[in-house]
Amino acid sequence: MPAVDKLLLEEALQDSPQTRSLLSVFEEDAGTLTDYTNQLLQAMQRVYGAQNEMCLATQQLSKQLLAYEKQNFALGKGDEEVISTLHYFSKVVDELNVLHTELAKQLADTMVLPIIQFREKDLTEVSTLKDLFGLASSDVCLFLEHDLSMAKYSRLPKKKENEKVKAEIVKEVAAARRKQHLSSLQYYCALNALQYRKRVAMVEPMLGFAHGQINFFKKGAEMFSQSMDGFLSSVADMVQSIQVELEVEAEKMRASQQELLSLDEAVYTPDFDVAAPQINRNLIQKAGYLNLRNKTGLVSTTWERLYFFTQGGNLMCQPRGAVAGGLIQDLDNCSVMAVDCEDRRYCFQITTPNGKAGIILQAESRKENEEWICAINNISRQIYLTDNPEAVAIKLNQTALQAVTPITSFAKKQESPRPSQNVKGSEMENDKIVPKATVVIPEAEQLIAPGTPIQFDIVLPATEFLDQNRGGRRTNPFGETEDATFPEAEDSLLQQMFIVRFLGSMAVKTDNTTEVIYEAMRQVLAARAIHNIFRMTESHLMVTSQTLRLIDPQTQVTRANFELTSVTQFAAHQENKRLVGFVVRLPESTGGESLSTYVFESNSEGEKICYAINLGKEIIEVQKDPEALAQLMLSMPLTNDGKYVLLNDQPDDNDGSPSENRGAESEA
Repeated sequence: MPAVDKLLLEEALQDSPQTRSLLSVFEEDAGTLTDYTNQLLQAMQRVYGAQNEMCLATQQLSKQLLAYEKQNFALGKGDEEVISTLHYFSKVVDELNVLHTELAKQLADTMVLPIIQFREKDLTEVSTLKDLFGLASSDVCLFLEHDLSMAKYSRLPKKKENEKVKAEIVKEVAAARRKQHLSSLQYYCALNALQYRKRVAMVEPMLGFAHGQINFFKKGAEMFSQSMDGFLSSVADMVQSIQVELEVEAEKMRASQQELLSLDEAVYTPDFDVAAPQINRNLIQKAGYLNLRNKTGLVSTTWERLYFFTQGGNLMCQPRGAVAGGLIQDLDNCSVMAVDCEDRRYCFQITTPNGKAGIILQAESRKENEEWICAINNISRQIYLTDNPEAVAIKLNQTALQAVTPITSFAKKQESPRPSQNVKGSEMENDKIVPKATVVIPEAEQLIAPGTPIQFDIVLPATEFLDQNRGGRRTNPFGETEDATFPEAEDSLLQQMFIVRFLGSMAVKTDNTTEVIYEAMRQVLAARAIHNIFRMTESHLMVTSQTLRLIDPQTQVTRANFELTSVTQFAAHQENKRLVGFVVRLPESTGGESLSTYVFESNSEGEKICYAINLGKEIIEVQKDPEALAQLMLSMPLTNDGKYVLLNDQPDDNDGSPSENRGAESEA
């Protein structure tokens, strides 16, 4: 016999759309089987009715044959032989009537009764379990009990937790899931058993019908050949084997059901391992239920619990009842970070490559939240396009976690720094930057002191920075930068804007080499990975011929301002093209100077930011010499208003589309 299709009991608790889709196939099969069983029963009842009618007909025929003698025929002389013959035939018909009666009884017991029992017992049981399953988890009831529990759980405040209320809600969620799990297991077992029973139910009645007919004809006349005995014997053996297999499978399902129901309560409890969750940071695909934030008005929002899964570089969503999922977000080159949203826990936001805020999702536990963030981060790097994405993900995450052992730098493979990155170690020659010879690469301790703290946010808030720069001026209540605050914006020959995300900053010991930037990048990324810090502050980096300004994209308030002359080193990461950093030398109140490295992630190539900074420094140098300034202006393409056009006319060396990188930058 071919293998029997079965529902996996282990997937009953997850209740994913794929399992639901497979369940609908089994339900459709059960519905078709019910309709066919009713039609088959009608046909068998018709045969049984015909057999009963045959019994009555033969009984009446026998009486009519005997009644011939009692008829008063006008010409009835000499009918004694006929009467005796009819008497004999009446006995034969009476004997046949006994056989037909036995056949009718046998058909009722072996043909009609099994199909009625199958319909009334097995099919009715499946229908009843379907109704119970529907009350617990069907689309008609919309997971009413479970969704209400999850809604209460999702609304638990993050800041002020009430342990008693939280415990009650968690217990309610676990009870709802257990109830749903139990009904699902019973329903799945009944559907699996139905696949065996329907085979028996279809064959067994016909086996009884055939045996009844053979017994009937054997007693009446030898109308069937002996070859049918062997065939019917084999059919009986087949039915017996199916019955034995059903008993074995039923025992296995009972044992599996007991094992699944005896699991720890942690299976039903959300966020049970919040203290130390086991997080897999190497995922390149992820699936599960999340809460999606939808705006319903200017200030009102709703949260909808949907099933999300990744497919290649896309984030897909599949509502309940849908046959397939739909595209929600293209994850290539996107960024993801944890956010605070409406006092809900475990929220994260996906931002598009051009810096536009995307969707906000909420996971049900810390483990799910961090695994989703890690998976989206891995997918955004397009790891899934490599030959062995799992190995690449593991390697990248292991590299990020190697923070305890000092490593020389990310750029250790190259023996000389890139052009336009080392300011002190380069000189202008025929409009080209010629780097000086590279000395021995210093150790990590010579670049950054061990244990140096890392700042993961902008050092000065926007309002404090403006107040310090405005002196005695009145604070703008709307938090906007006045035009007179940065007068160089009008006179600057260079204005170029980039979308960046601040990763971190730290004090360094030297600015003589770009190796200090690579080491700072390594330590910042490693610290973020170790401490699970995914939040990043997005800003607009404005590069002018005098300053570097970090501008808030929402309020246009300047978060930080660095004189271009104080930037002593700048470099982009050799492998991750979007990482860029620079070293700033600032005077201290004690009379000395401090060195700090700032690390950013850009939507475009870091080399373009380095090119813009280097060009700004060139402008500062040539402004001292009018002839050199004129020569530089002739060599560079200018816009109609006299501003430099940067990078957009430069060749694009990365694998991405040039149009995408240009879209992330804007001209002033």
